[in-house]
Amino acid sequence: MDVDLRDLRYLVVVAEEANFTRAAARVFVSQPALSKQIRALERRLGFDLFDRTPRGVTLTAQGAELLPTAREILERWDRAYPRAQALGRPQTLVVGMQTAVGRDLQRRAITRFRASAPDWTVSLRLVGWSDPTAGLGDASSDVGIVWLPIPLDGISTRILRRESRGVMLPEGHPLADRGTIAFTDLLDEPFVALPGAAGPLRDHWLAIDARNGHPVRIGAEASGADETFEAIASGLGVALVAEGNADLYQRPGLMYRPVDGLDPAELAVAWRSEDTRPATALFVDCLTAP
Repeated sequence: MDVDLRDLRYLVVVAEEANFTRAAARVFVSQPALSKQIRALERRLGFDLFDRTPRGVTLTAQGAELLPTAREILERWDRAYPRAQALGRPQTLVVGMQTAVGRDLQRRAITRFRASAPDWTVSLRLVGWSDPTAGLGDASSDVGIVWLPIPLDGISTRILRRESRGVMLPEGHPLADRGTIAFTDLLDEPFVALPGAAGPLRDHWLAIDARNGHPVRIGAEASGADETFEAIASGLGVALVAEGNADLYQRPGLMYRPVDGLDPAELAVAWRSEDTRPATALFVDCLTAP
């Protein structure tokens, strides 16, 4: 019986979370899609992996027997794959980004990195918001410049910037004439949201923690900055943005206003904790040096 690594990863995550919804957020898929994949795996195996109850899921005897082996295979693969991948591009460091970074961060870091490691090149890649790990999750990036939180185990981070969160509004919005907007005045506004696969990062930019249970109105979903600001300009909703991004993403027809009542956003550099290559550490140091 052949299974793929995705099957094993889904088995492990569902077993650890004992809940399909939480497990789906960890692997960046929808809950129905994850349930369907587990059912398909069970059909191929010829037995159930989980007992499903209204309170959650528990491993069957067969599932418990397979779980340690699944974990071992994944751990060995996750160690070997980045090393093998690096052999194919031994002198290139891939830096994934969710949005334009600006703030003069990557330019200074690349200049410092090239001066210290002239045999290495840096490849910048923009990753959609459906992957909040900026490519670290599937090892397509060596380093990520990300907004926290990053929902992935085995990741190390350093904070680069802490910035206030404000709101981007369409011109003519009833709140646009205010110098500062209280977040309570935005509770009933429709929001442009990140994809559901973004998990906790989606919740962060919807300010779920500041709503005290008040439901969110989703006016649209967007997988990148251009889609977000087009949706705002079209009147589909508003969106929270970091203060430093207000200048980066100036658009005709849009207005930025500071918002009171929110914790700051945190921009960070992230890398896989098991990646101990000197080039990775050097680039992180180049980013975080004053």
